[in-house]
Amino acid sequence: MFLLGIGNFALHRAVLESGHPLVEQLPGLAQSLGGRLTLAAEFLVLLAAMLLVANGWSELAWVYAGYSALNVASAWLILSGRV
Repeated sequence: MFLLGIGNFALHRAVLESGHPLVEQLPGLAQSLGGRLTLAAEFLVLLAAMLLVANGWSELAWVYAGYSALNVASAWLILSGRV
């Protein structure tokens, strides 16, 4: 899960730095902080998932893997200019 989290952070940062018009449409507060607010939200998702898995919710690892797959797909669409 931790490695998936690192991948999610890397993809998130790449999308934020891409200059894509979708990134420009982020709410003002998220834009003014340079995307740190959205990266903090990404961290909270990873932290919650890791804590829950560590406390017996092992199925949640598959949910986080699915979430990561959706992140990969959406980042690919944005970074390749398909969206």
